[in-house]
Amino acid sequence: MISNYIFTIRQFNHNIHMYLIATALLGFTVDGGIYSVLFNLYLLRLGHDPELIGMINSAALLTFAIFSLPAGMIGSRWGSRQVMIIGLTMMLVGCSLLPLAEFGPASWQVGWLIGSYVVAFLGLALYFVNAAPFAMSVAPPEERSHVFSVQVALWSLAGFAGSLVGGLLPSFFSSILDVSLNEPAPYRYPLLIAAILTIPGILAILTTTSPEENVAPPSKLELAAGVNLAQVGKAAIGLIILMAFIRMLQVTSMGATSTFFNVYLDTSLQVPTLQIGLLSAMGRLLAAAAAMATPLLTARKGHGAVVIWASVGGALFMLPLALLPHWSAAGLGFVGMVALSSVRYSAFLVYSMELISPKLRAAMSGAGEMAAGLSFSFMALSGGYLISLFGFTSLFLMGAALSILGTLLFWLYDRRPRRQLAYQTSES
Repeated sequence: MISNYIFTIRQFNHNIHMYLIATALLGFTVDGGIYSVLFNLYLLRLGHDPELIGMINSAALLTFAIFSLPAGMIGSRWGSRQVMIIGLTMMLVGCSLLPLAEFGPASWQVGWLIGSYVVAFLGLALYFVNAAPFAMSVAPPEERSHVFSVQVALWSLAGFAGSLVGGLLPSFFSSILDVSLNEPAPYRYPLLIAAILTIPGILAILTTTSPEENVAPPSKLELAAGVNLAQVGKAAIGLIILMAFIRMLQVTSMGATSTFFNVYLDTSLQVPTLQIGLLSAMGRLLAAAAAMATPLLTARKGHGAVVIWASVGGALFMLPLALLPHWSAAGLGFVGMVALSSVRYSAFLVYSMELISPKLRAAMSGAGEMAAGLSFSFMALSGGYLISLFGFTSLFLMGAALSILGTLLFWLYDRRPRRQLAYQTSES
């Protein structure tokens, strides 16, 4: 099975290779990696409290959510490849402007931070909503599970490297600038480096061809879904809404930690920046290994079962993070949750995409990313206030409970024989 896995990866075409490179660069820089370690610490060094940090993150994440559905529509009209390039360019602009906020008038600083981060996350929405339809279009059905698992693995490995670099760079710049780590300058320059590193991602996507020029043939399930959805359009809309709602609930654990894990370690446990980077890196490294195992797990257990067990396990790993105020417990909870989230994400992505006809994939992707953005935005905004009123424990427990609820809804859907009915409809 492992030799077949390696053989399949070697068969990836040029479009897939370039797509994976661009996505890995995002994992190293903005969507994980350097930003996951340093952005909130930079805001703390600028003098902002957890409530304002939550508001800034929430504004960007809400933008991601609101524009996810339009991003899918734009991709359907202009082509996913073109919109991905526009999205990466907007991320370059937003992330380049963000670390310059401290040089403007003090009264502009918060607005500058929110505005530039919003531009970056609008670009992120344009990229990621169209990334899944792009990959599904250029990858044959037998390679898709491997493509998405390798994507998550590379993303996680890049996040591992970016977290290590993010943990090391402030000390490096503190030394050469001769300033304290309590100042914003050692954090500003790594964020600028992260912005510059989006340029190779733009160049990678520019070398690809449009999916319409290289469309992979549909799978049996997609053909069956196309017949079903042509007959019952309302059922397709209901399915998209249901999958989006399930995803919104399942990602709350990740939403709670992505915004506040480093804030918790820095403010409550007084963990050094380098150690925060190492813990973040460990989570990304194990996530990469877990993602690479996903096709083997789904081949044996099925995508639905893998989604369920990975989601439950990720929620349970939130408990030591919430209940044991020590850096080792926090690190264990974070690492386990991130690793299992990578399994859930790649399995859920293939599961949901293959439920729907190819023409509606952009809508499914847009709805899913919108749901994830709303979830992350809600956890960021509510988290700032929850932390101020009740502490970090309340936020982490809420994230775990909502993830379990989403998993229960997914289990109730998955146990129904919808896929068998789709095949029967196709064959009748």
